[in-house]
Amino acid sequence: MLSFPLQNLVVSTTPLSNSWKKHPLSPINGSFPFPKASTCSKSYPNATFPCSLISSPLAKQKASSNVYSLLWASSQDSIRQREEEEEEEDEEYQVLTAVRSKYNDIVIVDTPKARMLLLDSTHNVHSILNKGQKWTGSYWDEFASLPAVIPKGPIAILGLGGGTAAHLMLDLWPSLQLEGWEIDPILIDKARQHFGLSDLEKHNIAGGLLNVHIGDALCPSENDSGRYAGIVIDLFYEGKVLAQLQEVETWLKLSDRLMPNGRFMVNCGGIYEKSDTTNGIIHPKLVDATWAENTTIKALSEAFPGQVSWKRMPETQGANYLALTGPFPDLTLWSCKVPDPLCQTVRQWRPCASASVL
Repeated sequence: MLSFPLQNLVVSTTPLSNSWKKHPLSPINGSFPFPKASTCSKSYPNATFPCSLISSPLAKQKASSNVYSLLWASSQDSIRQREEEEEEEDEEYQVLTAVRSKYNDIVIVDTPKARMLLLDSTHNVHSILNKGQKWTGSYWDEFASLPAVIPKGPIAILGLGGGTAAHLMLDLWPSLQLEGWEIDPILIDKARQHFGLSDLEKHNIAGGLLNVHIGDALCPSENDSGRYAGIVIDLFYEGKVLAQLQEVETWLKLSDRLMPNGRFMVNCGGIYEKSDTTNGIIHPKLVDATWAENTTIKALSEAFPGQVSWKRMPETQGANYLALTGPFPDLTLWSCKVPDPLCQTVRQWRPCASASVL
C-alpha cells in the first residue's frame, strides 16, 4: 500500500460537507483531484484531511458574485448559516480508498455524515450512503419511486455504482428482485467493502435481493428479452451521459428488455457547453435550458414519440434532467403510493410536449 502525499491535493476554501449539500450531484461538482497514476496503483491507507480540501465550483461562483454577497449580507439567517459552515470547515474526512482500475479513478471518502463514491477524472459523486437517514436529496430518491408505476416484476439498474439506488429501492420495496450492472469489478469489490452492497445480495425477510452482474450494461444477455418491469439507467463517463444513450437506435434495442407496460427511468444529466480542464481534471460546463436541448431526452422522444415525461432536479440537488418512458402517469395516484418526500416530488413530472421549465 502506498502513501498519498497531502501536497497532491488542491486546497480550496469550501468544506466537503457544505459543498455537497449545496450541489450534491451536478456534473460540474467536485474538484477533488485524483493523485498521479504512479501513486495510485494500489489503494493507499486511510488518511485524514480537513474537509476544506474539496470544494464546489458553484460555491466559488456564488462567493465571487456581488449580487450574491449583497443578498447574503442583508440576511441575518444567512450570516448565521455561513458562520455555522465556517465552523464546520475543520471537520475531517477520511479517504478510505483511492485506486485506479481499468475503467475508473475510484475514490471513496468518509465523513461524519456520509460516505461518497467519486469516479473518473471529474470526481463527481456517483454514490452516497448517508448516516442517520436514507434519503439522499438527489436523483437516487426519484429512482425509488419507479416501482409504483410499473407492472410487478424484476427491475434492472444499469450503472450500479456503489448501490445507492438499490439500497433505497429495497428499503422502500423489500420484495423487489433487482438486477444491477456495473462494468468495473474493482468498483464492485469496493462497494461491497464500503457501501454494504454485499448485504443487498442476500435475500431479506421479504424475499428481495440484488443480483450483481459485472459487464457492459448495454449488451443484453440471452434471457433479457421482455424480462424487466422497469429499467433504471444511470450511465456516465467523464461527467457526461454515455454517448450511446444519445442515439435512438440504442433505446429501441434496450426496449426489447422491457415487459409490456414496462418503463425506463433515466438520469439524463444536464445540458453542457464545452468542458474546461483544470489541473488535469475535466469540468463540463452546465447551461440552463429546457428538456428539448438535452440530447438524451431528445433521443428518447424520437424513439418513443408521445411516451416520454421529464423533470429537472433543483440546482441544490444537482440540476440533473430525468426522463420516464410510457404513458404519462396519474400523478395523484402515484403520489399516494409513495412516502414522503417522494409523494411531493413525483408531482413535478411533465410530459415532454410541455417545454415549460419548473
